[in-house]
Amino acid sequence: MDVTLEKAEGIDIHVRAPPSKSYTHRALIAAALADGTSILQHPLEATDTAITAAGLGKLGIRIDREGDHLLVTGSGGVPDCSECTELRMGDSGTSFRLLTSVALLCTSPVILTGSARMKERPVEGLVSALNGIGGRIRYLETHGFPPLLIEGELTGGKVCIESSVSSQFASSLLLAAPCARSAVELQIPPGAVSLSYLDVTADVMASFGVQVQRRGYEQFRVLPAHYRARTYLIEGDYSSASYFFAMAAVCGGRATVENLVPASVQGDRALLDALADMGCRVSASGDAVTVESDGRLDGTERDLSASPDIVQTLCMVAAHARSSSRFTGISHLQYKESDRIRAILEVIRALGGDAVRGQDGSVVIRPAPLHGGVIAAGNDHRTAMSAAVLGLAVGGITITGAECVSKSFPDFWEILHEVGLA
Repeated sequence: MDVTLEKAEGIDIHVRAPPSKSYTHRALIAAALADGTSILQHPLEATDTAITAAGLGKLGIRIDREGDHLLVTGSGGVPDCSECTELRMGDSGTSFRLLTSVALLCTSPVILTGSARMKERPVEGLVSALNGIGGRIRYLETHGFPPLLIEGELTGGKVCIESSVSSQFASSLLLAAPCARSAVELQIPPGAVSLSYLDVTADVMASFGVQVQRRGYEQFRVLPAHYRARTYLIEGDYSSASYFFAMAAVCGGRATVENLVPASVQGDRALLDALADMGCRVSASGDAVTVESDGRLDGTERDLSASPDIVQTLCMVAAHARSSSRFTGISHLQYKESDRIRAILEVIRALGGDAVRGQDGSVVIRPAPLHGGVIAAGNDHRTAMSAAVLGLAVGGITITGAECVSKSFPDFWEILHEVGLA
């Protein structure tokens, strides 16, 4: 599917944020490991979360739909896996990583595999940690990369988990930790990225009755415990809301997004601070957040190591600014659904912009006249949606392969059409 966007000015849009992808993944897993049946209210219906639900189904978890709720019948921490279970995770890195530790709770071997791109995404940090506390996980093709054969058990103990590629390694282990035979003590060395997602993980675990003892982001301890089934409302997604806020910033005007928790632990709330620094006005009332702008933006310099899913969006905003911007802490983006650093440079340069990659993995964006063009999404949902931001600022931009937004935000183009922007 191709989408063509024309220049928009003085926008005034009011939309509702979809449910959080990160919270949906984690709530599905906590409910699957709980005692009893949980009701997940308003979970995200997208390709990635469907992959997690299907994977849990393969592990013997019953998940039924009632309207826009999911009923998850928990396993009490002991998934009922059949012999030769194989989980196909497609392009969902979150599903693959989070379910790796869950699969170790099975009493029979489990194979985890995925798409060709998934087989290029490193998992050694997670595998080494799990093998240090009872796992016997083997690589079936290339060392350090999927697919995996998962055997052994989660015995517990102290382990250091290297997280410079993804915090999902630590989140995966934490979510399964209450089901280990003994306490799990997790150490995270310096250089870890996306740490705000560990707050999301701990928040979901606490909601399902398991407390995580922690010292900052350096040490986590989880005692053997049972998740408790409950009714759980999935909060709105700041990552998805970020595109509308960015559109207001570059086009001028106002974007109000409802269904957001103002005090959420989601790290992608950091976009609001960045936009304020660039000259936007940000306000909140109830569950709604509003960004207003006159379209005249200044550059900014920020460390985005804790907020990877807003990097592309903020870079598109920076390409429209009157002064230079520099973003650091983003080298791990090369291991996402695509090499997102390369994607940032290619999108901005294709439209006449000036973007370069520094030796330290940073990206510097300088002011330059922009023009229309064609952007290939490269099967990456965030490339497609962030390109839409710049498309509305410049006009005459066609995004090819735009259907890939189904991975996290299936209604994205429909909503843009409804508010008159596509």
